[in-house]
Amino acid sequence: MTIGRLIEKIKPLDRYAMEMAESYQQSLAKPPKSLGRLEDLSVQLAGITGKVHNTLDKKHILVFTADNGVVEEGVSSAPQSVTLQQTINLTRAKTGASVLAKHFGNSITVCDVGVNADITELAVLNRKIAYGTNNIAKGPAMTRAEAEKAVLIGAQLVADTDSDIYGIGEMGIGNTTTSSAVLSVLLGADIDAVTGRGGGITDDSFAKKKAVIKQAIEINKPDKNDVIDVLCKVGGFDIAAMCGAFLTCAANRKPVVIDGFISAVAALCAYKLCPTARDYFISSHASYEIGYKLAMDEMGLQPMFLLGMRLGEGSGCPLAFEIADAACAVINNMATFENAGINDDYLAEIRKGDKFSVEAK
Repeated sequence: MTIGRLIEKIKPLDRYAMEMAESYQQSLAKPPKSLGRLEDLSVQLAGITGKVHNTLDKKHILVFTADNGVVEEGVSSAPQSVTLQQTINLTRAKTGASVLAKHFGNSITVCDVGVNADITELAVLNRKIAYGTNNIAKGPAMTRAEAEKAVLIGAQLVADTDSDIYGIGEMGIGNTTTSSAVLSVLLGADIDAVTGRGGGITDDSFAKKKAVIKQAIEINKPDKNDVIDVLCKVGGFDIAAMCGAFLTCAANRKPVVIDGFISAVAALCAYKLCPTARDYFISSHASYEIGYKLAMDEMGLQPMFLLGMRLGEGSGCPLAFEIADAACAVINNMATFENAGINDDYLAEIRKGDKFSVEAK
């Protein structure tokens, strides 16, 4: 499988199924659109699966872990060794994301695509490309071949798992720096507008972080119109693998949840490679990182909830899964006006107004 062939497999949503789901929502015993985005989500799921009524029994979070050579520039408050330890802890239900996954009964796969250490933990899937990337402040993060390999590793991991819905997360000290660099290039955005403090750093370190991103972009000169070039020059193994996972979920007609900032940047990479892939994305929480909104705005997506979260790891995915489940419950189990013995003629004028407002847009 090549990246080009993978992209060719991504097809538009099933518009007929979406129209049928929309029509069925209108028949349910409630004022039109009164359940807001739960209704929208049920219609999106219909478009993804081709079925009006869906269930999401199998939920799976894929977490890609990797180290980033740029940490030697002092852009992170945490030592690089944290990547290794948290990669292992993710498999033991000891991190935020894995605790939530266990609580809700979600499956989780932790995949090492570039941790700077040998991992003997059998529960960690070994797909290591290298022992971390190179320092982007001094040169390209990786070769183009390595970037393509990372994308296809993420793609294959989705292909090798069986789930009704996926969530995409990461773990890697320094990856808010690489994500900010990727985002700045892809959007042509000012570094100040896309760079946050990540896990928490001092004012001096924050200034250094932005200076390092600027230096990395100036030195490597990534081509904003070539996503793989951007990934290999200023990205990370984790972001590239996540991008591949997003693409394959779309190719396989599976809904996929965007977690926080880094996940959103990876989703943006997938979107830039294939805009149609975006229709398969489901947002979770609004990340506290400032670049998150720019990435989501570029894709025309909005977060579903605001909890001040900025952990990453895939921690927003279990919560988003529950909202998606709720959307399915509504369209699957609510009574129609006919079932409920309610004459809905009183809604005729409201529905006309809704139709007019939709057509006006």
